[in-house]
Amino acid sequence: MTTEQTLDLAGIGVGPFNLSLAAHLDSIPELDVRFFEQRDRLDWHPGLMLPNADLQTSFLKDLVTATHPTSPWSFLAYLVAQKRFLKFLNAEFEATPRREFANYLEWAANGLPNLQFNTRVREISFDRSAFKVRFDEDSCSAQHIALGIGLSPFLPAWADEQIGDDCFHSSTTTRRLDGMTGERIVVVGGGQSGAEIMLHLLSEGRHTPAEIRWVSRRPNFEPLDATPFTNELFTPEYVDSFRRLGEDRRHALVASQKLAADGASASTLRALYRRIYAMKYLEDNDVDIGLLPHRDVIEVDRQGKEFKLVMRNGFDGGIEVITARTIILATGYTFKFPEFLAPLKDRISIDRHGNFILGDDFSVKWDGPRRHHIFALNAGRSSYGVAEPQLSLTAWRSAVIVNALLRKPHFDLSLPPSLMRWSTGDDVYVKSAGGAVSIAG
Repeated sequence: MTTEQTLDLAGIGVGPFNLSLAAHLDSIPELDVRFFEQRDRLDWHPGLMLPNADLQTSFLKDLVTATHPTSPWSFLAYLVAQKRFLKFLNAEFEATPRREFANYLEWAANGLPNLQFNTRVREISFDRSAFKVRFDEDSCSAQHIALGIGLSPFLPAWADEQIGDDCFHSSTTTRRLDGMTGERIVVVGGGQSGAEIMLHLLSEGRHTPAEIRWVSRRPNFEPLDATPFTNELFTPEYVDSFRRLGEDRRHALVASQKLAADGASASTLRALYRRIYAMKYLEDNDVDIGLLPHRDVIEVDRQGKEFKLVMRNGFDGGIEVITARTIILATGYTFKFPEFLAPLKDRISIDRHGNFILGDDFSVKWDGPRRHHIFALNAGRSSYGVAEPQLSLTAWRSAVIVNALLRKPHFDLSLPPSLMRWSTGDDVYVKSAGGAVSIAG
């Protein structure tokens, strides 16, 4: 789309987070924006779209509802458009099916006019007045950039030389699982993805492997902490307090809050335990199931068609060896500096962990003109806390960025007093003896 006109904002990548930003900007016609995606459509985590997989958060934490509830791009608007609002309510889902939410995202992507698919971004540079975005054949200019390309699959160091058809990341699971029969399979990773893959491998009606091992570095197969006070970590008020901390303290807090964002849902663990119970005690089933928590895989060697995994047992300090024909790596995701930002790499500030240094408006710190922003979505867990890669604050983050673009509070993001007193000296509401409410600092 070579053009002399300069966009107000060029979005790179169309996943849930940039899609939320696009949905918010759809209500602001005075801004000229465009979002570019290399794929031919939005297809949310297709490699992990296993049957019966559920969201781990409320459907109300959709693209827009938290900050723009009258938007035509809400999940409820989707249900009405599909003519199944009442049927969805009648189903009384304990958790929204992930396929339903994926369909909602695709519906929004098909309807929003400011998205452009089949467009790969090759390079982003900056001249004196604008960013230059180069595609395979065309280019455009933009005053601001919004990075929404997502995270990259994380691979343990020992997996680098083993990746292939029989050792792969969980992000490609669905297209590989049906071809696995009569094998010895090891699933590495004790979070939600690992639990879902285990449940699928052991599900009724499919040919289960002869032997399966579930390996996790965690002391046990632990549930996501979704209790009310833990969910306070997923609020703008908490992010506001978190932002004021030093880098070391922020990193330590994120590490300590792992199960707030990265545990398996209790319902999945319950279903998996019940399935294993039925297989062992109620069915004539000889599948060899091994549950191996508190194990750290330290070395993997390929021996012919098999892998030998050497593990350290964190419970008693021992060393164990298991073998497998297939290894599935449910090892999560990590931030990688985008290759297309190479021309700007020396101008962008990163911390000692290799992450962007981000401002309060989700903009990357760089040495260019302050009136030109590079907004980074889902690239600041160490800057904003455990909520950053989750859906919970998607709409709020988009509204923050829109306000920064417009340089005015288009969306009302004023914060009420927090229920939690996070920082020393935070104001709290105190009820006096006479019943009046005062504020104590």
